[in-house]
Amino acid sequence: MADYGIRIHETGGPEVLRYEELELPPPGRGEVRIRTTAIGLNYRDTYERTGLYPVTLPSPLGGEAAGVVTEVGEGVSGLAPGDRVAHATGPLGAYATAQNVPADVLVPIPDGVPDEAAAAVLLKGLTAWYLLRRTYPVQSGETVVFHAAAGGVGLIAGQWLRHLGVRAIGTAGSAEKAALAVENGYAEVVLYREEDVAARVRELTDGAGVPVVYDSVGAATFENSLDCLRPRGLMVSFGNSSGPVTGVNLGILASKGSLFVTRPTLGHYVGNRTELRAAAAELLDLVEQGVIDPNIGQRFPLAEAANAHRALESRTTTGSTVLLP
Repeated sequence: MADYGIRIHETGGPEVLRYEELELPPPGRGEVRIRTTAIGLNYRDTYERTGLYPVTLPSPLGGEAAGVVTEVGEGVSGLAPGDRVAHATGPLGAYATAQNVPADVLVPIPDGVPDEAAAAVLLKGLTAWYLLRRTYPVQSGETVVFHAAAGGVGLIAGQWLRHLGVRAIGTAGSAEKAALAVENGYAEVVLYREEDVAARVRELTDGAGVPVVYDSVGAATFENSLDCLRPRGLMVSFGNSSGPVTGVNLGILASKGSLFVTRPTLGHYVGNRTELRAAAAELLDLVEQGVIDPNIGQRFPLAEAANAHRALESRTTTGSTVLLP
């Protein structure tokens, strides 16, 4: 049976995504072949499609999927045909019916977690994990700000923050998205189109500000996010959905309270198999317990990936989106 996948031959809009037949070689040393059962859609995929994150053309797309091991290459231990696995830190190529993947990036899927849930939650959940557990390890009783609260990472973060006893203030673009965020753990949600976020955060914290802001929006929210922070607070800029932050005068960090800014990425927190598996186990255990719901809001056939990208970029999606081969 032939395998198919999405490739791009040029960068640009969703129309550059092509559904093509693939010729997969046998898995090489240290690799396994997986038959893909569900694929996670992420904003990062759009950055690679547009060229914001450079790729070598022609290029496959997608970095997150769940599936079943069908073939094991030389030198691989601990994995066998039939094993259910997921990955979110491997090479591009997840937008496909099958893929050869380095064994070291695969994590086992617990029995109580469906494949769709694993594909929907792994990258976003690992992102929430490093943000909340490593970049700024939140403590019970603290108040934090998390932008795009109704997005894929935002909803997982809200549930996790609630579980950890943290008061989360979210931002959202509509009353419907705000309601979804509250259902998923946010104590308050600021409608950024109608209110000044920093002013409202000051109000909600009796003028004190918060110790940390988690911001995946980028250019549009950067300075306002700084204004939410208490002195010596940390601004965690982890995405660019409104465009990258550029031309920053570091003097504003001094004038706004000796603030800290970091621009982390997942790879520096799960840089080896041991770290990755420990992080994924903590995340997927919470999914299995029902603490974290992946909130799959949309499903698209893999062949309609372009429509999925359009929906994501127009901000009409809620929660996670999965592509189904």
